[in-house]
Amino acid sequence: MFQTYTASTSPQDGPPRLAALRDRLQALGLVGYLQPRADVHQGEYVAACDERLAWLTGFTGSAGFCIVLPDRAGLFVDGRYRLQARLQCAPDFTPVNWPETKPADWLRDACPKGGDIGYDPWLHTPDEIEALEAGLKGSAITLRAVENQIDLIWTDRPSPPMAPARAYPEELAGLSSRAKREMLAEVLRKAGQRATVLTQPESLCWLLNIRGGDLARVPVMQGFAILHDDARVDLFADPAKTAALAWDGGVHLHPRAGFVAALQRLAGPVRLDKGTVPAQIVSLLRTSGISVAFAQDPCMMPKACKTQAELAGARAAHLRDGAAMVEFLCWLDGEAAKLLANPAHPLTEIDIARKVEACRRATGALEDISFDTIAGSGPNGAIVHYRVSEGTNRQLCPGDLMLVDSGGQYLDGTTDITRTIAIGPVAARAQECFSRVLQGMIALSRARFPRGVAGGHLDALARYPLWLDGLDYDHGTGHGVGAFLSVHEGPQRLSRISTVALVPGMILSNEPGYYAEGAFGIRLENLVAVREGARPKGGDVRDWLEFETLTLAPIDRALVRADLLSGAERDWLNAYHARVLAEVGPLVSEGARAWLQRACAPIL
Repeated sequence: MFQTYTASTSPQDGPPRLAALRDRLQALGLVGYLQPRADVHQGEYVAACDERLAWLTGFTGSAGFCIVLPDRAGLFVDGRYRLQARLQCAPDFTPVNWPETKPADWLRDACPKGGDIGYDPWLHTPDEIEALEAGLKGSAITLRAVENQIDLIWTDRPSPPMAPARAYPEELAGLSSRAKREMLAEVLRKAGQRATVLTQPESLCWLLNIRGGDLARVPVMQGFAILHDDARVDLFADPAKTAALAWDGGVHLHPRAGFVAALQRLAGPVRLDKGTVPAQIVSLLRTSGISVAFAQDPCMMPKACKTQAELAGARAAHLRDGAAMVEFLCWLDGEAAKLLANPAHPLTEIDIARKVEACRRATGALEDISFDTIAGSGPNGAIVHYRVSEGTNRQLCPGDLMLVDSGGQYLDGTTDITRTIAIGPVAARAQECFSRVLQGMIALSRARFPRGVAGGHLDALARYPLWLDGLDYDHGTGHGVGAFLSVHEGPQRLSRISTVALVPGMILSNEPGYYAEGAFGIRLENLVAVREGARPKGGDVRDWLEFETLTLAPIDRALVRADLLSGAERDWLNAYHARVLAEVGPLVSEGARAWLQRACAPIL
């Protein structure tokens, strides 16, 4: 199995590590230290050797940071992780509501006398440092770049990953690496830029049509690359990782240790993404007299806009994944029936996570799961990114809501699906909340919008049915998804803060939810692809876009209050279920097919 269920951190480990860090700060004359979640590649997912925030605090969420001072340690987390942070961390770490509370404001209040705050410039972007410095302007607090202090006290730190990379088939990518490099080199030439530095593994792997195994759940190779305006690429990675790869003459391999020296030899302007490049790279270039041009990583938009081959692969992956999900949901329905007949019947969250992974493995095509399965029953479902462990593993009870958020990494696509299932009859309020979440998902699924609309414009569609009932959720409605890459991909998002216009080929999640702390969690998620849409009858002469739903698995009809749905909403749900039955039904076992026919019966 890919997923394990041992807790990787313990609250009791935090206080002595915090004390050791404070000793280091005192020796350096620092009043504080910033420890982010990020590694040098600024990705959401990090290798075991880069889990510095988790090692220090016990918090294992994928976003956040800690500011350590002599008398307090603020753990800054957003709405997805506040409950999780309280459960995972010792009282020495105080959760701070972020981004509502700005780190500069917190520091001003906590350090009225001022002082130096240390930070590792390889782990922060220029955007982050500039925003913090602007917020501290006029105070006596200053930022000081220092050697990483966690690494100096983490005595049993794991070794860096050394998984071998492999070629990604051109027939699945839809473009050769040479074609991609030439396309981006033309972008550089038109902008008058001599080179761009690529620090994110997803960009590097997309550009070179390779995949790796340096991160769990994300098939990437970690390294750095410099793309020149003549389409040459200098790749900096451990030679053992690339030994099995064959390269054309445009790719030149170098040891990772040579990256800094290569930066200092560049001719400018050098294009850097201010939101993803480490601040240290900017400093190195400027110190060497090399001009910098800030602009978006040139791989991001082409990577986000999938080729026709990638879209075809995504459809195939979701059809295969849908069949696995139907086998899983059929099994879970049977287990729930046993539980209702005998409340002592053993059925736990770990049982459920293992089963959904086993169903994907049975396809024979699973490369990895795309993230650790979220299997939260009852009150655990209200922890948005809950990860079950042996210590938290809960026995299901009649009347529970069971939230299962899971996905697979297949060579032809990455999947991510959430279903919330009733374990027998549930409270009327839970049905009402579920139906509001469903209405939000349907609203986004049916959306038609003109070209130029961004995710921030559409986010409210999914929330409006919940708002009518005085409800909301503290996470974005959708994230971008890669093609056998990261399950969380930018720059596209369905979020209040997203300003990136949606364009055909982008794949996103559609996942509204509602979470009642201490009681239950509800989330429904399908992946969708942006595509050209027909102009509405009588509408303006402009380009219209819509969503193609990729995910194919039934939604629990037992939780739907049909009287709350409009006729159009019922029609969408019935049509979706009819499609699931027609496309997935022929791919599943006889027993699962009979169950699927019942699960997809129309709601009248």
